[in-house]
Amino acid sequence: MTTPHVIASSSVHHGSQSGTSNGVVGTHFRVGKKIGEGSFGVVFEGTNMLNNQPVAIKFEPRKSEAPQLRDEYRSYRTLNGTPGVPQVHYFGQEGLHNVLVIDLLGPNLEDLFDMCGRKFSIKTVCMAAKQMVTRVQAIHEKSLIYRDIKPDNFLIGVPGSRNANTIHIIDFGMAKHYRDPKTKIHIPYRERKSLSGTARYMSINTHLGREQSRRDDLESLGHVFMYFLRGGLPWQGLRAATNKQKYEKIGEKKQSTHIDELCEGFPEEFAIYMNYVRKLGFEETPDYDFLRDLFSKVLKTLGEPEDGVFDWMLLNGGKGWEAGHVSSYECFLSEITLILNTPVAFGYSCTGTCKCCGTTHTSPRPRAPLTPSRWPSSFTTSLAGWHANTLLASRPRAYACPPQALAPCGGGPAARIPWQFTQRRQRAASPACKPARQPAANYPHGAR
Repeated sequence: MTTPHVIASSSVHHGSQSGTSNGVVGTHFRVGKKIGEGSFGVVFEGTNMLNNQPVAIKFEPRKSEAPQLRDEYRSYRTLNGTPGVPQVHYFGQEGLHNVLVIDLLGPNLEDLFDMCGRKFSIKTVCMAAKQMVTRVQAIHEKSLIYRDIKPDNFLIGVPGSRNANTIHIIDFGMAKHYRDPKTKIHIPYRERKSLSGTARYMSINTHLGREQSRRDDLESLGHVFMYFLRGGLPWQGLRAATNKQKYEKIGEKKQSTHIDELCEGFPEEFAIYMNYVRKLGFEETPDYDFLRDLFSKVLKTLGEPEDGVFDWMLLNGGKGWEAGHVSSYECFLSEITLILNTPVAFGYSCTGTCKCCGTTHTSPRPRAPLTPSRWPSSFTTSLAGWHANTLLASRPRAYACPPQALAPCGGGPAARIPWQFTQRRQRAASPACKPARQPAANYPHGAR
């Protein structure tokens, strides 16, 4: 159940259009379901009505204390045509909001990390690292620094597309020029700067209040690589009374953690990378080829082919990450349809055998009403939830087992459109969980 991802060739529209009372922004982008939310505002899935291609639509209150969408739009325009950067289709004002429309992509690396058991293989990290360094280099060559490197901001493409396993970079709200685009004059070094970025991954210099430059993006990337390899970083989980104190503790822990300790147990090239980027000068141009070659060397030493096969492509018996989520999604819809079309002996439980773990699961008694208020939030905001609401519209008094009963391994509650992940860390023990099909007579549940 995937949607092809095609880069639109139409030019970007920029202006102020009518409000969204008709569910359309920028004259031809129809707003769909919500797929994300953050401090900046809300992200919806949408459709370009001119070519029926999926897009992501970001809304930000115009009276936001720190508006970012206009700056993000400018960054996208600067990077227009850069491989691995989504195309921007529209920016404008819609009622009380600023609106940005860009290409819709797949899941981010943090979500894929969760699916893979919160550890990536060295091969996957090296192949991803080469792409991520290339993305950051492309940004730097446009005289920009990113300033918010984190796994959440790197996304793969939509399943089935030619860019399905190309790693893209998004969210340029924190990006800024480190040099004048015309004169190439570098910004001056300053201190006592406020922190910007994500504390877990930001550079030591950023913690110390020093002006950021290209070196800081690359150091943050190094922290992300070690996070993927280790499953966590030494400065995670620190507690403090205030955020300011917590950031200080994280900075102190980063400084006291020797690079050899951080990279212990992994190929020496990761320590070489960290030492190199931390020794870069403020205005120094990094040797990106050298950094990519480090990861190529690791792959060669380990005898691993650089074949573009990432860990998430090996999930679900080699069918890939999307296979598990699609099967859970389709299974859940089929079960709901069965529930709504089967006579009920009211008061019974329902039983199903899970193909993943082989256990038989019986739902709690009495059964709960099959209503959106009873569903996990990760389901109610999903495409499956939308279809369930549609099915229930004609039979609003339907009763059935809670969604949890449909997938004892945890796959059922996580049934979502493959590239939408609204609740982090809600990992299923087996993403491919799909209850065995049974004759309708074995399902004593339905509507009264």
